[in-house]
Amino acid sequence: MEIIFLLAELIPCLLIGYLLGRFKENLSLTISRPLISYGIPISLMGILLKSGLEFPLIQSAALALVAIGFLMTLLNCLPGIKNLIPNRSLQLGSAFGNTGYFGIPVSLALLPNHALIYSIGFDLGATLVIWSIGPILLTDPSKVINPNRYWQNFIKAIFRSPAVKGLIGALIVHSSPWNEQITVLLWIPSRVVIVLALVIVGMRLSWLRKANLSRIKIQITSIKNALIMKLVGLPVIMLIISSAIRLPSVMREALVLQAAAPTAISILLISQAASRDEKEATSLVVFSTITALISIPAWLLILRL
Repeated sequence: MEIIFLLAELIPCLLIGYLLGRFKENLSLTISRPLISYGIPISLMGILLKSGLEFPLIQSAALALVAIGFLMTLLNCLPGIKNLIPNRSLQLGSAFGNTGYFGIPVSLALLPNHALIYSIGFDLGATLVIWSIGPILLTDPSKVINPNRYWQNFIKAIFRSPAVKGLIGALIVHSSPWNEQITVLLWIPSRVVIVLALVIVGMRLSWLRKANLSRIKIQITSIKNALIMKLVGLPVIMLIISSAIRLPSVMREALVLQAAAPTAISILLISQAASRDEKEATSLVVFSTITALISIPAWLLILRL
């Protein structure tokens, strides 16, 4: 029943986006710009305030960084694995998922209410890192003038990050006397942003109608390692970590399901901004999102065995 409820929430949003994408090809770009600048920070503020700024939030964010950092280390350092995904955009796509606009709806649909803070903590940690280091990792090395310039760009990227803006806003509101009232006011806009983000993902899925079968096969072949690493490898790493430190079952489920979220659409946006590997990033977002409609329920069944 929980899985049916989840699919009933996700599929209509994706389908509406798909239909809109067929008739308005550039609409996703028009919507995504203000969504990143204003929608995501407001949404994160509302969700953070709703879940509460407490220690489990920080703990979940830290565990997300450990799992993602471990995977990125494997992909870049371990012999036999580091050549599986040489493409930097696909590396990022295999490590960073759509935890905010796919993972949080999954948590709301499948897990108890008190699991939300764990899901949000994971999302906060991952979002902070991807918007901070993602643009820098995809920058052409020849354009990096010197180490000082690199760190200047890094610091600027951190403070421009939607996650940082949302966190700062949430901290300000949390310390104000109007905390409860603003939290209530922001909750509905936060959910609206989640729906819009799912619609944008659906718009990206409309790419499939332009691709013939042979092209789809080529695209799947080029991204299959990243696809497997995202939907299987990262959740397995998170499951091993959470089991090793004996996390409560609800927290373990929340973190593993977040790790199993499909590739973040932010990877595509960052790739477009850097003019690098856009086709591969698009393919990974599209196919991981479609596959996640099957793999997420499968992970839930595995976790509850």
